[in-house]
Amino acid sequence: MEQRGPEGAEGVLFEFRQCVKLLRATGRKARDLEELESAIRSVSPHSIYHHVYEYPLKMIELEYTNDFAHWAGETLEARRLAEALSNIDPYRFGSMEELRDELARQIEEFRKNQSLVQRVLPGEEFYFNETVTLVFPAGARARNLAEFLMALKFVDASSIYYHFFEARNRVGINDFSVWLKDALGREELARNLHEMDLLMHTVSGIRDLIASSLEDELRREIEVSP
Repeated sequence: MEQRGPEGAEGVLFEFRQCVKLLRATGRKARDLEELESAIRSVSPHSIYHHVYEYPLKMIELEYTNDFAHWAGETLEARRLAEALSNIDPYRFGSMEELRDELARQIEEFRKNQSLVQRVLPGEEFYFNETVTLVFPAGARARNLAEFLMALKFVDASSIYYHFFEARNRVGINDFSVWLKDALGREELARNLHEMDLLMHTVSGIRDLIASSLEDELRREIEVSP
């Protein structure tokens, strides 16, 4: 996000950016839950970040919220564990190590009640990866709410992810809410966006929710205009 011009409502520029994730293999893989737990405890925090926080970029319309839950549910058919892993809210943890510990703890607790070790066939293992992130301008800018809404509808999905999902880890709040509050003085709208549940919606779903909120805001302004 880039701000230009004087502090105040109109005339402060929001420049949309988007990102590309370059995948990099770690060489680690897991054939069963014991190996998955062990790897989660020892892989780099960058790998944990990728498999949890970058999961929305996969645009998968399923009930899972991270790669670990997806593998547990779809490959191992361990539905109860998949649900437990999906219920972990990664944004409530103060560090990657706390998130790592909770993921491993959930798997450890599930394994205690399993009498048999289920090992997947070759090719179905969980492969641990990392990513390198490239960020660049999306070619869209906005100085007011109407321009922002128009740009929001057409920018690449990775732009929504970067400004709304990934920003939570960069600045603790999404970039859109920061701009709406600081540049346009729309505190209530900014708060409404910040309170949207990231775990309950895909990137596309979040885009639609934000667009709907902006349209409602603009509609109210038209209705009260003399």
